[in-house]
Amino acid sequence: MIGSLRGTLLDRTGTDVTVEVGGMGYRMSTTPATSGALGVEGSEVFVWVHHHIREDAQTLYGFAGREERDVFETLIGTHGVGPALGLAILSTHSPRALRLALATDDVSALCLVPGVGRKTAQRLLVELKSRLDGSGDVDLRALAADGASPSAATGPSAHADVREALVGLGYGNEEIAGVVGQLPLDGDASDLLRQALQKLAVA
Repeated sequence: MIGSLRGTLLDRTGTDVTVEVGGMGYRMSTTPATSGALGVEGSEVFVWVHHHIREDAQTLYGFAGREERDVFETLIGTHGVGPALGLAILSTHSPRALRLALATDDVSALCLVPGVGRKTAQRLLVELKSRLDGSGDVDLRALAADGASPSAATGPSAHADVREALVGLGYGNEEIAGVVGQLPLDGDASDLLRQALQKLAVA
């Protein structure tokens, strides 16, 4: 089973990349963040890999960091989360942003994932929080040590209020996910909304 690859970035088409190792090209699906982090074609790269095996297919999923791969593997071990949804979740939220959303019961953050409605997001929130908190891969209690304030880790998320306000103003999921990811982890919702609108105005 393939766990990682070191070689040359041979080709990149969106989030599909091919890494050549010893004359053999390994094609894999990645998140936008990983695809962008690999640099230009011809670069020497290292990728953490999840090798997904089914009866009818074998698919490689590549990640720039081990944490992202580990969270992906925890996600796809959750009922109702296949590789496509797992990749969509990590394409929308970094592992840290996902941890914060789970710790603050931020259903609206999960609704930003393409194809995930509110009812599905509520189910995923319960199941993912249980799996990620108890798996040892992701410790929700480490949020405070990782830079989030205690209120951000335990209380209502101001980010959720900002997302809902931006949805009401007609912004799309990709725009919202991009700008909210740039906001401080804590702060007043109205202040954060003002910052988000300023960033969107110059985007």
